[in-house]
Amino acid sequence: MNNFEQRLQQLEEMQEKLIASSNIKEEEGNGIYERYKLPVLTGSHVPILWKYDLNPRTNPYLMERFGINAAFNAGAIKWRGKYILMARVEGADRKSFFAMAESPNGIDNFRFREYPVRMPETENPDINVYDIRLTQHQDGWIYGLFCTERKDPQAPSHDQSMAVAACGIARTRDLDAWERLPDLKTPSPQQRNVVLHPEFVDGKYAFYTRPQDGFIDAGTGGGIGFGLAGNIEDAVIESEVIIDNKVYHTVYEAKNGAGPAPIKTSYGWLHLAHGVRNTAAGLRYVLYMFMTDLHDLTKVIYKPAGYFLAPQGDERVGDVSNVVFCNGWIKDDDGRVFIYYASSDTRMHVATSTIDKLVDYVINTSADGFRSAASVETLYRIINKNRELLNKSEGQPKVPAPDM
Repeated sequence: MNNFEQRLQQLEEMQEKLIASSNIKEEEGNGIYERYKLPVLTGSHVPILWKYDLNPRTNPYLMERFGINAAFNAGAIKWRGKYILMARVEGADRKSFFAMAESPNGIDNFRFREYPVRMPETENPDINVYDIRLTQHQDGWIYGLFCTERKDPQAPSHDQSMAVAACGIARTRDLDAWERLPDLKTPSPQQRNVVLHPEFVDGKYAFYTRPQDGFIDAGTGGGIGFGLAGNIEDAVIESEVIIDNKVYHTVYEAKNGAGPAPIKTSYGWLHLAHGVRNTAAGLRYVLYMFMTDLHDLTKVIYKPAGYFLAPQGDERVGDVSNVVFCNGWIKDDDGRVFIYYASSDTRMHVATSTIDKLVDYVINTSADGFRSAASVETLYRIINKNRELLNKSEGQPKVPAPDM
């Protein structure tokens, strides 16, 4: 066996070992969800056939010919018994594209399909596409809504970073062939993190939006919006209403946006979103939850205080540190929920919960009082309730709590 063959064998063995690794739960948890120790998808999961020219005559040193930087921010769907992640794969050239990875159990053994997704372009070609949300809609189609980025035509020649973000829309029947539709039109200058609601609302397509003034800064925009479009083939939202706004000194004070499509329960629609605040170390992204009314999607009926999931340990390190982001979750028929989240714009993870637990968390966790004193009052209520239970169980008289 020559050096070329040896190196190729090593690459194949290392990748197979990575993909076949069994994932195990973290030992400690918060009772709401269970994290798993290993990332479920990384840049190293990308097939060797994508990265290398395997002809020893044209690539005698078996060098990478197409570098892969990361695999993250994946949409998710259960399809024909498989757990599917439609990942944002970023090359060493900074261009992102979509690729499907499948798992038999949703926890490990995710394998990319042989080819990445060929996403059709519009008359105005995308420079970069990313962060797709998958929605299996009432109309029978599977829709993918994603961010399409193009250079800002108003940018001065010396500035090559100014961009315009819009919502791209594509649909499929089989997760193989995609039909591209015109980009979503809204009153906002820029759009990111747009999500399609899975059901019709008054016969119209409903969208959760994130209006913003600029490519990076939300400006006077921001918050999670809601709007209706009469059709999807040329979707136009005439009016957006903000249903979940930014709030001072919260985990969503700088920016917030919808995550995956909401899950319907008998109590209301469960939403998972991301919130952003600024710190001395830069922007910090976390996930939070809320519930909207079953019949009035603009009405938030429950919203726990603070974050639902935040980066921890190695998740805090990556291309964009101190970030978690989710645009895909899967509800199984048995009520189990797989929450797929990316850390630091680098890799994909999974946490699992159940509909019952998530509903309990959203309904019975205290809302934000928006003041330090309100947080203390919440703690007093919890402590007093627990003291009363403990005193009853021990047959002792209740000891009065100190005055505030």
